[in-house]
Parts: sequence; structure tokens; C-alpha cells
Amino acid sequence: MHDHTELIQDRIGHLKERLEREITEKICPLQVTAWQVPGEPVSFKEAAAANYQPFPPGTWWGAPWSTWWLHVTGTLPASHAGEEVDLSVDLGFVGDWAGNQSEAMVYTANGRPLKALNPRNHRIGLNHGALAARFTKEGEPLIGADGDVELWVEAAGNPDMTQHLGGPTELGDRRTAGHEPLWQFKGAELSVRRNEVWGLWLDIDVLDGLMRQLPAESTHRARLLRGLEQAADEVDHQGIVAGAGPARQILAGYLDSGANSSAQQMTAIGHAHIDSAWLWPLRETRRKVVRTFSNVVALAQEYPDFHFACTSAQHYAWLQESSPELFERVQEAIERGQWHPVGGMWVESDANLPSGESLVRQFTSGLRWMREHLGVRPDCLWLPDSFGYTGALPQIARLAGMRWFFTQKLSWNTANTLPHHTFWWEGIDGTRIWTHFPPVDCYDCVVSAQEVKKAEANFKEKGVARRSILPFGYGDGGGGPTAEQVERARRFADLEDAPQVRLGSPDDYFDQAQEDHPQASVWRGEMYLEFHRGVYTSAHPLKNGNRRAEVGLAAAEWLAVMAARTGHPYPYQQLEQLWQRTLLLQFHDILPGSSIAWVNQEAIAEFTAIRAELNQLMDDAWQALLQASGGETVGVSLVNPSQADRREVLTVSDRPVLVQVPAMAAKSLTDAVVDPEHPVHVQRGRDAIRMTNGLVDVCIDTRDGLVNSIVDLVSDRELLLSGQRANRLVLHPDYPDCFDAWELQQQYRHSGDPVDRVTDLRVTESLLRAQVRVERHADQSSFVQTITLDADSRAVEFSVDVDWAERARVLKVDFPLDVAARSSRDEIQFGHIGRPIEANTSWDDAHFESCGQQWMLLAEPRYAVALVNQSSYGHDVSPAGGDEHTPTMGVMARLTLLRSPQSPDPHPDQGCHHLVYSLLTDARVESAHVEAARLNQPLQVRSGTVELPSTARIEPVHGTAVIDAVKQAFDGSGDLVIRIHEAEGARSRVRLLLDRDGCVSEVDLLEDPIDEPTQQLPASTCSRVELTLRPFQILTLRVSQR
Repeated sequence: MHDHTELIQDRIGHLKERLEREITEKICPLQVTAWQVPGEPVSFKEAAAANYQPFPPGTWWGAPWSTWWLHVTGTLPASHAGEEVDLSVDLGFVGDWAGNQSEAMVYTANGRPLKALNPRNHRIGLNHGALAARFTKEGEPLIGADGDVELWVEAAGNPDMTQHLGGPTELGDRRTAGHEPLWQFKGAELSVRRNEVWGLWLDIDVLDGLMRQLPAESTHRARLLRGLEQAADEVDHQGIVAGAGPARQILAGYLDSGANSSAQQMTAIGHAHIDSAWLWPLRETRRKVVRTFSNVVALAQEYPDFHFACTSAQHYAWLQESSPELFERVQEAIERGQWHPVGGMWVESDANLPSGESLVRQFTSGLRWMREHLGVRPDCLWLPDSFGYTGALPQIARLAGMRWFFTQKLSWNTANTLPHHTFWWEGIDGTRIWTHFPPVDCYDCVVSAQEVKKAEANFKEKGVARRSILPFGYGDGGGGPTAEQVERARRFADLEDAPQVRLGSPDDYFDQAQEDHPQASVWRGEMYLEFHRGVYTSAHPLKNGNRRAEVGLAAAEWLAVMAARTGHPYPYQQLEQLWQRTLLLQFHDILPGSSIAWVNQEAIAEFTAIRAELNQLMDDAWQALLQASGGETVGVSLVNPSQADRREVLTVSDRPVLVQVPAMAAKSLTDAVVDPEHPVHVQRGRDAIRMTNGLVDVCIDTRDGLVNSIVDLVSDRELLLSGQRANRLVLHPDYPDCFDAWELQQQYRHSGDPVDRVTDLRVTESLLRAQVRVERHADQSSFVQTITLDADSRAVEFSVDVDWAERARVLKVDFPLDVAARSSRDEIQFGHIGRPIEANTSWDDAHFESCGQQWMLLAEPRYAVALVNQSSYGHDVSPAGGDEHTPTMGVMARLTLLRSPQSPDPHPDQGCHHLVYSLLTDARVESAHVEAARLNQPLQVRSGTVELPSTARIEPVHGTAVIDAVKQAFDGSGDLVIRIHEAEGARSRVRLLLDRDGCVSEVDLLEDPIDEPTQQLPASTCSRVELTLRPFQILTLRVSQR
């Protein structure tokens, strides 16, 4: 038999193209008039009252980020009465990526939301299908009795920013995007879909796709090819319209051929990943939610077996606000069991940069909102696109009631592949959560045969488990699943040589998968993404704004607790709104700095506004405390909102004072001031300036302004490697191969230019504080470095004020330390994690840039040094100090201070920055936390005199714990809620000391009682609570002090 395989395959490909062109039959064009909104989007009522102009096909429209309203009218010819009629609108769509170009929302003549338009959803059934039936039943048929059609379209002229990810563009800033129209209107028409032709196109798409995935020698492949050829013969013989039905009959047996007995089971779950902001602003995401959800609820009504999973309480809240009617339709789909709110978080947050308490509030705000407004409490953490996952997440998620975790982002790793798709993920404390990575390696597949067969081959547990998830639906910019994708999934239900695909819910999969694979493997520790390492640093104002918001929220909640004791109302609503606004900005493309300029600018402004409102709340609380205490309105008090006792130098009225204030307490300045035990002295030499306080000795070379010696006088050891310089700024070239704002690639290490030239050097000194100020200039930027040593301090503080104007550069600061550390203990959320310093394996080599929270500890037996930061998350540590003749004895620790990516925001870091970090000698976890509090949660200087004892404090018995939050309970009862975590990574016994008696109980993150308490708490009221904590345990206590 002659082999005509290639010819037949080409014939089938051409047949698919012919069929696709014949799926619809045009009836008549519709008349369209248009109005360009002169500014930001407006309501339907305002749009309907505007003056419209003719808008014929071929018209160019849509300046970047503009909004247009189209008025679409026409009459269905009587000759087509009784046919199933569609509205079709083409705004000028290019390609098929929904959500990254022009898109629109269609409204009825009375302004009710109907359905969205995008490249893969540009048809709306006007007199057929569940959606049209709903409107007809409600007295608003979409085609009038006389055949009249009247609809309104809100069109968004959004630029396709994906075309500019490889280089700078001004399109991402509405002030510079210009006014040139981007899209050419193709027209609006009434048409009829030929369902048999559409069905045949789908049949061939699935069978032809599967055939091409099978081995060339496969008998089944040959049979499929023969069947497809016979179907093509039938179409060629009878014509497309007449031959579609008979051709489908030929193919029916192949679609029902029966899956192999060993076939994998894939649960196909509809999904629409909607970035809360990214290549579009937040205001556009509000509309994307409306558009996407309108399509999904219509699809759910059309296909009762279809299931949809969707995250982010913020998105549902936007929908409720923007379109109450659509929100009701979503609620109906939830009640029918087709729509599944998942994730439980306020947004799909970044999972490295936010603090532990922020991640807790992502869950508490998200779950509480979903429970109140949607009537559900999700138990699946659905976080498919965040840039790596902290090792603290399993415990946080489980304490929030999550049973399962779904993601796929680690499939983007560039060097190493995680060895599992279905497994237990164990966090740093030992908590496990059942985890699944879809082997299709994406969250937005289209249910093609190529994807289905890839998932089958890729599934790492296929020898011991059969089940996986196939998430489908257009994402990133929304769009969601389509009817074609649902139809493909149905056709893969029982095909020979293919997985069995079933439409289902997350619960359907996880319940069965856990039963199917009870002895799943375990992955321990963080899940580091070998990609997107630059986001730890990009857009530094966002990182700084986030850190300031986090510490401000903690301080405001504690001060509000204290003020509430005086009868001052606790600002529940204001605090929750401020938390929600902060949580939104922690979305995984906002806080990382990987969005367009519009997003970055709005986020920076919002962080500034949040901080101002927090300051006002704290001012109000302080006034209430001042009035209630009868304290003097003159004088000054110092307020310590942090969990650490503080003894430090503070500037008050432009002069330094040494003060001592207990944790979570307030003292008058007079009572807080103490005399130094170790005053600072400065020695000036010809080539060096030496600052010493009897605890630490710091020497600065006046020729280059660099630190050439740091001696711990208590331990009698030099901390810098011999002949090395510390606090050296180095500019490295930063040209990633792709994803400019996201990527920091290893080749930056191949070269670097030290910023060593000094233009000015000055010294200021007192017995309490000495400072050396060094001015520098390099290339396009200027730098002012300040080195500070305070009385009684074991830390050397460094700051750098930068006027940054670099392009494609990354700024690092070097600390060559004579510490024989083999790993870096980096603070993460609710604990720390050890990361190897030597790159002995491919996993270690790929981990050349790390993300931490406030400090990293570099330790050898019996000694450690900590680098503490104010808002610099990215860092790296490598071996240093050795060569072929000399053993390697030290490490080079470096903070990543600034980057200058050019896409998608061409100017994300240009301008002035103030960065602060410190080096802590003879460091321990406990002292690193205290130093972090000094840098990040400054003592507050307030007018008036109020004395407040420590509200809550930790007294170590054997080990270390940290207080993370002190607040009032969500339920308005007035109960105190205290969250702590074990900080050493060891079993610890500590004592919680309260300033008044109360009845203490253990609760979960939502402050509900837990079934299996971990603590034996006193049954009666008390103010001293003995606690035994496992390593890195998070513990939430509720205290009734009424």
C-alpha cells in the first residue's frame, strides 16, 4: 500500500481551514454609531445620553487606554425569522489572545450586562441559548417582535503591551501613550452559525490533533488518518454544508472508540487567570472581571456539566460594586455547584515579598469576604502564577483551613525540574499540604490534543497515580473558557490512546487524587522559582512602600487596641479597608514591579496615601490615650510599637538621645533617656577615620570612603576578610535575555564597576553618634553613603542616598566577611531558612539570587554576623577569601539595592532613593529581630505625656518567640488577638506576659476555635501564659479581658 500520509495530513489541515470559514453565514450588517469617552470610563446612563457619530467598518479607533461606546442597531430580515441568530462584532481583533488587546462589553437596550467581546468570544446568541432565553423570560428579548435589534457596546482601546515586552515603550503610561488609534473596526453583523459545520470542525480538530501526536508506526494513528480521509471525501462530494452531517457520522465511532484501561484521568476545570494589574491598570481589571465573568456565567448556563474555578475576593468585590446583576448570576452559578471560588486570598499575592502577617491577612480578608458575600469557605489554595513560594506557606494555608494547594509556576524553572506533580509539600515547621502541579505546565490551556498528550507524557506520578488537573481558559488578561474548549473536553472523554478528560471541579480532583495516591512523595522547604529573580529588587519604591505599610498597620492596630481601652472606638472598618488596599498592592505583578508605568505610579501613590491614613489613625488613638490618662499635654513621649525592648539612639528635636523603651509600651522622654555605657569616639588619621564605642570598631579609608575594618571588640575578632573593603557599591550590567523587569540573570556577575571615586567626605561626631558621610558619582548617578556608629550599639548602620539615572544596570553592595559560613540563614515569613552558599549542585547554582525578609544571618560555630535591611529583599552570598594556596574562610554577602529595567515600565526606578541596612556583630536570631525592629519600626516621638506598660511581651524560658500582631478580634467582641511564632527553628518554651488578666484560648487564623489545640492553657484568667512551641510554629491566641 502506497504511503500518502503527508498528503492526507495536508488535506485535512486545509479542510479545517475551509470549515472554519463556513461555520457562520452572514445575514446582514448592522448600523453602528460611536462616541469616544473624553476621559475615564463612564456609566451606561451617561454614555447613552452622549452624541454619537457614524462608525462604518474600516474606521480606525482606540487611542491607547481610551473608551468608546458603540450604539448597534438593525433589523433581522423576515426571511430569517425562526433561525438561530447571532450578533457578531469585530473590533479589529488580532490573533486569539483574549485580554491583551481591544475588548468590549455588550449591554442591552436598557443597559443590562449581556456578554463580552474578545477574539475568542465575539459572537452572542440573540434568540437561542440559555442567555437569550433568560432575557426573553425576563421580558427583554434581544430581538424584538418586529425583528429590531438594539445593543450597546463599551469598547476598550487597550494596547497590546505583549508586543513591547522586549524593549521600552511609552504606551504603558497614559500621559505618554499618545493619541494615535490602534484598532481598525471590522464591523457588526447578524449571522447564523451552522452547528453541523461547527461540530465537524471540532471533531476533526480533536481527532486530527490526536492522530498527529501518536507514533508514526501506531495502528490507531493509521486508522484515524483513514477515518479523517473518509470524512474529507464526504465533504468534498456533497459540499461543506450538506456533507458536514454525514462526515460527522463517519467520525462518531472514532470519538467513541473507548479509552485504554490504563488511561490517565484528567479533570478539566475552567479557569480565567485575571492579573489584578499588569500590562493594564487597576481600573481596567475591574472591567476585565465584568467582561470575563459575564462570559463564564453564560457558558455555565449553556453547559450544565461545565465547572469553573476562580480566585481573588477583590475581584468578586469589584464585580459586586460594578455590576450587581452579574454578581447575582455568579451567586446562582455557585449555588448550582458550577462555579467554585478558590484560593481564599484577597488577591493572588506574591508569595516571597509580603510579610508573614500580610500573607495571613490575605487569607483572613479573602475568606471572611467570601464567607459573607458568596456563602462559601474555600479550602483549595489556588495560586498558579506567583514567582516562587515561601516555605512558610503550608503552615499559613493550613491554619487558614486550606487542605490543598494548586500551582504550576515552577514549570518555568530554567535549570532544574521539580521531581513531582502530585505530592505533599512540607513547610519549614513540618506542616504538610497536598499539592498538585498540572502536568500540562500551564493554567490556560485550550484543550488541544497536543496539550492533553503532553500532560499525559509529562505526568511524573503516572506509574503510581492516574489523576491530574487540566485547567483551561484564556488567562492573564481574562477571557476565560470558551464553548470550543468545553466541546473539546467532551470529545476527549473516551478516546483510545488518550487520557480520559472529564469536566469537573477542584473538589472532584483532589478528593479522588488523594484517595488514588495515598503514599505521595514529600517536598520539603521553599519552592524556589529559577526565574524572575529580578522582581526581588525592581521598582524599589514599591518595596519600600510595602514595608512601611506593613509596619504601619501593625503599629496602628496595637495603638488602636490601647485607645479602645479608654472607650475610643476601635476602627475596625478603616483598618480592614487599609489592609485590603495593601493586600491588593501585593498582587504578584504589582509589588514585584513587573507592571506598566501606570500601575507602578498608582501603587506608589496608594502606598503614600495608606501611610498617611495610618498616621492619622495613630494620631487619633494617641489623642484618646492622652485625654484618658490625664497626661500632660506638654512634654514628649516615646512609643514603641514593636515586639522588642529597645535601647537605641534617637533624634529628638534635632539632637541625638539614648533611650530605653520596653516592647509595646510608651514612656515619657524624660524617663526613657539613659546614659551611655559605651559612648562613641572618633580618631582621625591621615588615611583613615576610626569610630569606636568599646563594642565595635569601624575604620574607613579616607582615600576611597570604604570600610576596611570592622572589629567586634567584645569577641576580639576582625569581621572583614584581609585586605578587603566593605560597603562597596558595584554597578553591574543587567541585560536579561527576556522579561526585563522580571529577570536578573547570572551573567551580570561577569563584570562590574565599583563606585569608588570620592567627591566629598565629612565626619560628624558626638558621644552618642558618629557618622562618616561620603559623596560619590558614577556614570549617570550620584551617591551619598553614610556610615553610622551609635553609643551602646553592636550594629554598624549604612545608608545610601541615590539619585538614580542608570539604564540596564543593577546596583549591589558588597560585604566580604571573615565568617566560615556554609549556609545563609535568611529570614522569611514566620521563621528563617538555610540556603547553601557553595554552588555544588545545579540546584544551588540556579539559586544565585535569594529573597529574604528583614535579615540574613551568616554563622560559623559560636559566631554569626547579620545583614539587616530596611526594604532590600534581594541578596546573594558566595564563598570568598580563598585561592589555590589559601583555604576559603569567608563569604561575600551582597544586598541588591536597585535595578533599572526598561520594560514594561521604561522608568521604574529613576529618581531619588534612600536605602538603609546594617551589619550586626555577634548576631543571634533574637538580636537580628531587635535590629530589624530598629530599622523598620522606628520609635514614635509624640507630643504629650502618656505612660503605657507593655501590652504583651515574650519572656524566653528556653528559646525565642516573636510577637507578630496585637489587635482586636474581627467579630467586634473587643477580645484581644495576639499572634506569635517560634523564631529559632527549635522547640522552645516561652512565657507570654500580658499587662492585665484575661481568659486565653487558641484559635485559627480566622479567630475561630480549633479542634486540636497545641497548648495547655489555663482555664482561669491570668496574665502569664506558659507556651511550648514546635520549630517555627505560628500560634494565634484570643484573650478575653472583659
